[in-house]
Amino acid sequence: MDELKFRSVDLQQLSNQVSHRTDGLSSSTLVLRRGQSFLIQLKFDGRPFNSRQDKLIFKVILGSLSVQIPISVSEQPSQWSAVIKQGVPSLNSTNALSVLLFSPASAPIGVYTLSLTIETRTSVKKTHPLGQFTLLCNPWNKADSVYMSSEDLRMEYVRNDYGVVFKGSANNNSGRPWSFDQYEKGILDICMKLFQLSPQYQADVNRDVLKFSDPIYISRVISAMVNSPDDKGVIVGNWSGDYKGGVNPSNWSGSADILKQWSQTQFRPVKFGQCWVYAAVMCTVMRALGIPTRVVTNFNSAHDTNGNLEIEEYYTETGEKLSLSRDSIWNFHVWVECWMKRPDLGQAYDGWQVLDPTPQERSAGIYRCGPASVKAVREKKVEAAYDVPFVYAEVNADVRTMITRNGRILRTIMDTKRVGALICTMKPGSMKMQNITSEYKNERDFSMLPAAARGDDSRRVIAPEGIAVSLSLLKAPVMGENISFSITITNGEAVPKDLKKHVNAQSKEYNGNPISAFWEAHDDLKINPNESVTIKHEILFREYALKEVREDYLINLAVVIEDVKSQKRELATEEFNITSPNLDIQVENENSVIVNTQQAGTVMFKSPFNVPVSGELVVLGSGLLEAKVEMSVKLQPGETMKIPVKFIPKMTGSKMLHASLTLTNLPTVLRGFKTINVKSA
Repeated sequence: MDELKFRSVDLQQLSNQVSHRTDGLSSSTLVLRRGQSFLIQLKFDGRPFNSRQDKLIFKVILGSLSVQIPISVSEQPSQWSAVIKQGVPSLNSTNALSVLLFSPASAPIGVYTLSLTIETRTSVKKTHPLGQFTLLCNPWNKADSVYMSSEDLRMEYVRNDYGVVFKGSANNNSGRPWSFDQYEKGILDICMKLFQLSPQYQADVNRDVLKFSDPIYISRVISAMVNSPDDKGVIVGNWSGDYKGGVNPSNWSGSADILKQWSQTQFRPVKFGQCWVYAAVMCTVMRALGIPTRVVTNFNSAHDTNGNLEIEEYYTETGEKLSLSRDSIWNFHVWVECWMKRPDLGQAYDGWQVLDPTPQERSAGIYRCGPASVKAVREKKVEAAYDVPFVYAEVNADVRTMITRNGRILRTIMDTKRVGALICTMKPGSMKMQNITSEYKNERDFSMLPAAARGDDSRRVIAPEGIAVSLSLLKAPVMGENISFSITITNGEAVPKDLKKHVNAQSKEYNGNPISAFWEAHDDLKINPNESVTIKHEILFREYALKEVREDYLINLAVVIEDVKSQKRELATEEFNITSPNLDIQVENENSVIVNTQQAGTVMFKSPFNVPVSGELVVLGSGLLEAKVEMSVKLQPGETMKIPVKFIPKMTGSKMLHASLTLTNLPTVLRGFKTINVKSA
């Protein structure tokens, strides 16, 4: 009788990846989701397979995990199993055998090695390598701890490869386009490297791989590995304004460039990032691993260093903000939420979990944060793992503002509304904002929030006894234009008053205290009994223009009103960002864009600036452009730029073409994006 000789295996990569919804992910291996069967075809020389006399045993290996999988009569959903699939057509059906392999929904994710051992009555046992496969989480499988029931949300939070990150301030924000790039060549393999380079894996690979079944553990490892202070992580943070030796964080537009640079430089951390860069890169990694993830912005985010749920701020008596406290309020802070079950906390805390890869404080000795259940944050369940007190303070701390003279406190004002003024993410299926403040704050907290978070534009000021003061911007500030604002002073008493008015403007980084004042105005004025007075001010463009490019141009505006007789002081402040004009992107025949067919687009911009400008234009599009388009641009005041862009879409579905123009003689980056639905031929 002929011997059963193994000839080859077909891992059916294309059809398996389509059925596992991993098509498009670029890897050197087959890419699968756990808890779902995959079909392979074995080919033999000599005689066909005979189940009565031949024994096939598959083996999967991941680190120390080794599982033998004999052929069984039916699938075993809770364990690895293999079943012969009858009636699958092949070119040579007599010497081919189709086998369905099953992985449990609780299997560790990672890069597995697959082999086959053949035992027959007449020959020696022989083992044959069949190749490797990458196993990912499966939010389509109810038994997986990252299961999400909505197909629309799974498509948005796992499959979608672009989005917007909201930045600025609670009352004047904008969405900044970001390409998550999980389908770019080699990105999935780089994401898997994050596990292998983690300190926990290096210390005990055999124990560590077994924990890769748990999204809680996975997310903590990735949260630490995206930053770099205590491991071979991906990104170096820099908030100094000096980016020599690296890339200004404002110049990144997608995750692929960062992850590829990290990989190509033998895993040296990439310079430089700030919070939105950390969060966007973590979103890429988690979506690639199959864990539903979204990017979240918290406007007026508190960094409470001493854990007392209170942020201290200090001003001089003339309205200049001082850098005296280690606590700070970031105008915005960006993190991610990942969707998973929390068996350690109980079913009530399943769902969205905060994970923050920006290195702020250590969690169990390592710079990472989360997963903190959003529901636990809302309920102030501070004993819940992980890092709930820190996240709770970020969205709920009170602000104690003190006016000082020579170290002596003249006036203290408490503000319970400013922190966590607006918490938002991108609305699924659109590039618009979704307000999720109510998911973090209960009804009492929510009712106390500023108008921006409640969707209520009316901002009433109720005058107390004595003097009340308020500040308001007359229009949203735009780069290149003057800043117009008004101050309203109300005398709530039946006597006239002599007042001193001190107004102060300071530029600041989004995550810290302002630098010295660049504009100020000081006046004496008289106010009649029960009178309200409104005074308008204007800061000229040339007075606020910076030298260095800063994407997030923020200004701290403050007014102190002093009652000359009583020496009582009232303070009003407003922190705001200066937005940039947008680029416009148009695509020819945008409703009939076909895969693998050349398309034409145009990037347009009419300069609103009253000075000539020059800069570098970059156009990108994951799945649309093979390489980024880069060119120098010069524009006279009022001149219109029209730059043609040709592209050939490589994938069907919703894609994003986006452009940035970094000006060299004005401190700003202009951006624009266009979403395109690519149809099959």
